[in-house]
Amino acid sequence: MQLTPVSRRTPLSLDDASAARPRDLPDAAELKDQTKRLLDQLTELQATLYADGRYAVLIVLQGRDASGKDGAVRKVFGAFNPSGCTVTSFRVPTHIELSHDYLWRVHRAIPTLGMCGIFNRSHYEDVLVVRVKNLVPKPVWSKRYDQINEFERMLDDNRVKILKFFLHVSRDEQTKRLRDRLSDPKENWKFRAGDLADRELWDEYTKAYRDALRQCSTAWAPWYVVPADDKKARNYLIARTVVETLDNLGLKYPVADKEVLKLRRKLK
Repeated sequence: MQLTPVSRRTPLSLDDASAARPRDLPDAAELKDQTKRLLDQLTELQATLYADGRYAVLIVLQGRDASGKDGAVRKVFGAFNPSGCTVTSFRVPTHIELSHDYLWRVHRAIPTLGMCGIFNRSHYEDVLVVRVKNLVPKPVWSKRYDQINEFERMLDDNRVKILKFFLHVSRDEQTKRLRDRLSDPKENWKFRAGDLADRELWDEYTKAYRDALRQCSTAWAPWYVVPADDKKARNYLIARTVVETLDNLGLKYPVADKEVLKLRRKLK
């Protein structure tokens, strides 16, 4: 299976069935082998991206609680050299961030050329949470789709390549993961009292996600829906999409300066 970008012209299903492991994936052993090969490719491609220096890559991970954003950062993007990668988690805005426009804190975290940046949640919170919880009126958040599209177009024009992944988890799988998390002392400290309250707004969040994905999936910054109930399938599908994107950039190592090449003879 290969992920395809979300299209405005095609209906988007975010039901529980579409979160399940795709049937056309290889069996467990083959999937493990293919994922390993993809991660090895990611390591090499990121090194070439860093040396090439013509592009930056921004990867956006969005999803409900327990959809696997942290897991994807560890299991997929753990293949990256940390010196060429940044990870930014966007939490509730601080009072300083709230005194600026909503894209200010995001723009500050955009990776520089040669770098790969990963967003764990993102500017899309400003058309998701703020909509569902009525933090701003509809005339405000509804304008943000076009604003975000133009912001991302500007980044693309400046050689920042953008990939956006919605980690789609079913309600039953989320329930299982949250139950496991609450029972694990290494995980339950992260919980807030309001985390479970968001489950009561499941349908509202589904509508908000569907609108955001369809309104903001563009040729320059596509959205991909990743079936995320199966963690290994999730990792494979994300890794494959990132590898294919980096491969298509025509990355190459720069040619060493002639004076540098002369040094080889001095070392003989």
